[in-house]
Amino acid sequence: MDTIEFFTPEEKKIFFSKYRLLLRNLYSFLEREDIRKMKELMKRVVALDCYGRDKNGINGLLRNIDTALIATLEIGLKRTSVIALLLYRPVLKKAITIEEVEQKFGADVTLIIRRLLKTSDLYARNTAVNSENFHHLLFSFAEDVRVILLMIADRLCLMRMGKQMQEDDRIRLATEASYLYAPLAHRLGLYTIKSELEDLSLKYTDRKQYDFIKRKLNETKRSRDAYIAEFIAPIQRKLMAAGFHFDIKGRTKSIHSINNKLKKQQVEFEGIYDLFAIRIVLDTPLEKERSECWQVYSIVTDMYQPNPKRMKDWISIPKTNGYESLHITVMGPQSKWVEVQIRTRRMDEIAERGLAAHWKYKGVKAESGLDEFLNTVRAALEGKENNPLDLMQDFKMDLYKDEIYVFTPTGELIKLAKGATVLDFAFAIHTKLGSKCVSAKVNGKNVPIKYTLNNGDSVSVITSPAQSPKRDWLNFVVTSKARVKIKQALKEETVKAVEFAKEMLQRRFKNRKIDMDEPTMMRYIKKKGFKTVTDFYIEIAEERLDPNQVIDEYLEAVRKDTETSERTEVRSAEEFITTTPVEEISTNKDVLMIDKNLTGIEYKLAKCCNPIYGDEVFGFVSTQGIKIHRMDCPNAQEMFSRFGYRIIRAKWSGKGDNGYTVTLRVIGRDDIAIVTNITSVIGKESNVTLRSLNINSVDGLFQGNFTVLVKDTTALTMLTKKIKAVNGVKTVERLNS
Repeated sequence: MDTIEFFTPEEKKIFFSKYRLLLRNLYSFLEREDIRKMKELMKRVVALDCYGRDKNGINGLLRNIDTALIATLEIGLKRTSVIALLLYRPVLKKAITIEEVEQKFGADVTLIIRRLLKTSDLYARNTAVNSENFHHLLFSFAEDVRVILLMIADRLCLMRMGKQMQEDDRIRLATEASYLYAPLAHRLGLYTIKSELEDLSLKYTDRKQYDFIKRKLNETKRSRDAYIAEFIAPIQRKLMAAGFHFDIKGRTKSIHSINNKLKKQQVEFEGIYDLFAIRIVLDTPLEKERSECWQVYSIVTDMYQPNPKRMKDWISIPKTNGYESLHITVMGPQSKWVEVQIRTRRMDEIAERGLAAHWKYKGVKAESGLDEFLNTVRAALEGKENNPLDLMQDFKMDLYKDEIYVFTPTGELIKLAKGATVLDFAFAIHTKLGSKCVSAKVNGKNVPIKYTLNNGDSVSVITSPAQSPKRDWLNFVVTSKARVKIKQALKEETVKAVEFAKEMLQRRFKNRKIDMDEPTMMRYIKKKGFKTVTDFYIEIAEERLDPNQVIDEYLEAVRKDTETSERTEVRSAEEFITTTPVEEISTNKDVLMIDKNLTGIEYKLAKCCNPIYGDEVFGFVSTQGIKIHRMDCPNAQEMFSRFGYRIIRAKWSGKGDNGYTVTLRVIGRDDIAIVTNITSVIGKESNVTLRSLNINSVDGLFQGNFTVLVKDTTALTMLTKKIKAVNGVKTVERLNS
């Protein structure tokens, strides 16, 4: 490559050193003309300065070469992925076309670039994962595992460059890494990368705790090394005498892992007994792996007393990410518990390098191949009605759960989240099976649908055509698929039941030659104590309420209304004239704490939702400054979804001494006396002032917009409750603007 002008002399030296290292590791995987073609393209790319430096001064080309080295050396990706990684940003910047790349490097490279482009917003803006981006991110995940691996490599590269970043960028990146990328690395078996991401995340978010643990580890290193040597020595002699070829060493646990133990166990640093683990790695042929691991297990447990409760066998049934190892905890010298990990060279490489090692040992030359859990993500995304925020929550939960394996009657192995029930299993097989499930046979014994399954259980589902999903099922299923399907079924059943009840009631009215008056029916439903009309019709559908009784009580309500109207001269509510004085209130702003507990910052209350003191609020950075919106603002979802990076925290502080304008829409029977009663209620409230009102009436109903000044949400809630209690009022709702 030619001299690159935007490099400093030191950067230029580093770049070419890393470039040569990358070529050495990729050389045997590259096609004959790849290097020449890349040089030609890169000359144009560099001339157009497609990489440049970001706002933290990080050189884009150095970042890309570092990411490529991580992808190659630490993950095991080869030609296709690395070329795609190096060229996707020039394609994004339109320095080269996607057609050009396909012509020179083939369709597979182009495919990866297209999928990387889907996540370009995350790379370019480096924002926190908001719901919309996360949704797109999941789609990318479900399409190709190489995209995930390249994203993990890029995030690890950025985390290693954390010192060069501004504090806000560094903390946001660290939070995102611990929340999303470290769990993904764990899921894909990249344990070394997972540990580094977690340690760096702790370093950037809680430097004091990170330094404390690091200092403690350094202080205890000499005594720890001496203890490890004392523990290992007799095992080495026994294994050598038995003819094994092996490596054995002590391995200190990660700082992040130790920090979790301090929090979980609520102990001082000195109280943690498992700061390290002993790892025995055997050189053994594939066909002898299992037997020789168990032979070593026998030798170790003959020398040191094992703890049976802390024995983990991931050799007989490996983890879903391919992890295989035998873990035991034994009582070592000085009565200390020590964890011992027994594995083969193949198992150790898979544990360190995840999918890349799988490809190597399975003889797979291509880089493609998906982890099972990605199919689950794709399946979840197929439901168009799913809320991206719900998906994010479900996905986050699934990332952190351990798995269990259970068998179908035909011997097929089904993977479920730990804690899954018979019902989760049934929905995992098929939605119809889950919907009709009444019980199951687990290992030959009858069990209920809420029975929690264990590793290795054999499950046969028992169904009934009369069964249908119940709401209480949501209390004991743990998988997102089961929850989504149950909610969908319940919603469909509710809609059908309500429609059936409505039609039946209307038929009964028609049969008795009675015209149903909708306002009177709404008053009747409210008087009966139903919170929603849906609840009322469900009672009819489930035969807890007799339609004939409803009609009789409805007729009685009509009779009473008629008698009342005959005794009282009813004047239209439109005739009401307000005599309430308009009171101007000071416009001094209440104190709001913005973002990191900052006060005194200029802000405006958004007109689209009119927040008042006590509402749950958030700040939105607009071109006109900071606007304060209610969390239930009609525009909130779009702002969070599309402009998550502009959202800042906000909360009220102090007291809401000033007045806030709120408009209440009241609908009731068209009677001037009712409006008079409402204004009387408002006038008696000490923290409320009536500013204006507007009355319209039609078809026997009035609609009034009452604009009031209130101190806070407590005063507003009390006022709304009292207005609803006025006889003749049907509904009271707060308007957004």
